[in-house]
Amino acid sequence: MKPIIHLKLWAVSFLILGLVSGCKNGDKATLMDTSNTTEKEIDANQGQAFIEDDSSTPNVLNIAKGSPDHTILIAAVQEAGLENVLVNAGPLMVFAPTNEAFDALPEGTVEDLLKPENKEALANILKFHVTPGNYNVDLLKKFKKLGQANNQNVAVEVIGDDVYVGGAKIIASIPAGNGIVHVVDKVILPPTE
Repeated sequence: MKPIIHLKLWAVSFLILGLVSGCKNGDKATLMDTSNTTEKEIDANQGQAFIEDDSSTPNVLNIAKGSPDHTILIAAVQEAGLENVLVNAGPLMVFAPTNEAFDALPEGTVEDLLKPENKEALANILKFHVTPGNYNVDLLKKFKKLGQANNQNVAVEVIGDDVYVGGAKIIASIPAGNGIVHVVDKVILPPTE
């Protein structure tokens, strides 16, 4: 029994020695340089949303980031600090307004919402575009309303073959690793209480 314990201690010691000797001066300098970063800067770039992975099925955030038609949505998600929410295991349905949909809002609305003092209102609007679940358009036709991530309900309406969520028409659907992205032609605004 004693030789096994000595062998384990020797193996652990060798592993620690290897890790310590593997550190290079360049790595230490990099660690020292980042120690001057503020806690807020560090937190802003942490979480699953900032892990790069080329082999997995893209999640809802990756899909939106890869779309030239959703740059305003991504800017809003980043300003609201919701990146990590959109990479959760889900499943999530994201109703993603296009840049044209944001441009159709009254002049100055987007700029005003992107101000730091309006972060909470922006987050509320964005959460109103997210539903737990992974329903394709045909299945959505069976719903009258959906419970959104901001704890409010949104109406679902079928007109002909088209599905509207909160008055926004679903114009495309893209499956994601953690749900589905339904591209919509309008920004869905939550009801005011």
